Amino acid sequence: MDTHNPSTLHVTNDPTQKNLDDDGREKRTGTWVTAGAHIITAVIGSGVLSLAWAIAQLGWIAGPAVLMTFSFITYFTSTLLADAYRAPDPVHGKRNYTYMDVVRASLGGRKVQLCGIAQYVNLVGVTIGYTITASISMVAVKRSNCFHDKGHDAHCKPSNYPYMVLFALIQMVLSQIPNFHKLSWLSILAAVMSFAYSLIGLGLSIAKVAEGVHTTTTLTGVEVGPKLSSSEKVWRMFQAIGDIAFAYAYSTVLIEIQDTLKSHPPENKMMKRASLAGVTTTTFFYILCGCIGYAAFGNDAPGNFLTGFGFYEPFWLIDIANVCIAVHLIGAYQVFCQPLFGFIEKKCTQRWPESKFITTEREVRVPCIGVFPINMFRLVWRTAYVTITALIAMIFPFFNSFLGLIGAASFYPLTVYFPIEMYIARVKIPKFSFTWVWLKILSYTCLIVSLVAAIGSIQGLLTDLKKYQPFKTE
Repeated sequence: MDTHNPSTLHVTNDPTQKNLDDDGREKRTGTWVTAGAHIITAVIGSGVLSLAWAIAQLGWIAGPAVLMTFSFITYFTSTLLADAYRAPDPVHGKRNYTYMDVVRASLGGRKVQLCGIAQYVNLVGVTIGYTITASISMVAVKRSNCFHDKGHDAHCKPSNYPYMVLFALIQMVLSQIPNFHKLSWLSILAAVMSFAYSLIGLGLSIAKVAEGVHTTTTLTGVEVGPKLSSSEKVWRMFQAIGDIAFAYAYSTVLIEIQDTLKSHPPENKMMKRASLAGVTTTTFFYILCGCIGYAAFGNDAPGNFLTGFGFYEPFWLIDIANVCIAVHLIGAYQVFCQPLFGFIEKKCTQRWPESKFITTEREVRVPCIGVFPINMFRLVWRTAYVTITALIAMIFPFFNSFLGLIGAASFYPLTVYFPIEMYIARVKIPKFSFTWVWLKILSYTCLIVSLVAAIGSIQGLLTDLKKYQPFKTE
């Protein structure tokens, strides 16, 4: 039986096959705790450390309000998406293994292809961005030690490239983890790391506030003046709103996470519980790190106060925090690339079902791990993918600005539009009813936010491109 093709799956009541689920696949063992770890790993990226900058652009009123608003929107739409995992009934219906499968079952047509483009372009972009961000954190350890030894004004600018290569080598090994179901231990480790560096950043900010150093904070954020024109203020506000909106998004991997959950209690109920735990935990850290970080640095808050050197001492604590960021991003990279790996491998298995290179699994005994499944196609293709993303990260060091544009393009369709449209179609909500109207208002409001954030990202990208002149000669 081809377990990669849902059309060949059947329900089994054979008591000798107790290790199989109702769809004939290996029995799922995930719980809301492991799902919550996946969510926290996907959501709390090192971007939490840039929230002080985002709050600084918006001020004390709009900043926290935007944070709370998008936490609610993300949780609400994630509950709608969780109910779409099985169709037509959210508890007893047929399983859908990917976001595209969910859209196909609920909406169909060209929307399936649009969903696939938005999801997988976003996943590729995130993995490239994480390669850059992880290398920045690794370099920050070396810079921190350099500043400690030679003084804060020393010229400490080591190259990022060796660390990108190191990150890629680690990912080549971890990418051989067969699927999302085997990833729980890495997600739990990454989630612990995200708590660690968030708490360190929070603690350092509290210590800075306690020192009584004067900083300027305002209700409306960074003020227009000699160093900031009114147009730059608007661009920065757009970018900050986008950064906060995208900081919560995990819809690109929600269905794949839900597919790891055991059947009882029902997956949709467990996923909603995991989403509530994940989004609540995330919002708590975001509010604390963003607001206390703004209180500590004021309107001069750096883009990342651990790698941007908002802090120099204690240098060893900064080092620990940056190592935690790197370890977290190692796990987060896998959470985001596993759905892409699964999609390509499923398509290739369906296209060439007789190819032993693609379908043959070999068991290899690995010391301290035990028996580990090796597939030659998986080995070659995943290694090639990691290599290509690392090369792109090296060639385009300003890619993170481009990532903001990718986030803007995918946030609306994946986090808002599809969950709402599938809910309307599934429940058969009549047009122009009260529920239909307010869901549409929510949808169009988020579309405006995405467009505004995209404009801000394009402006930031153009600014970076002007600065990036590798072939310029003096």
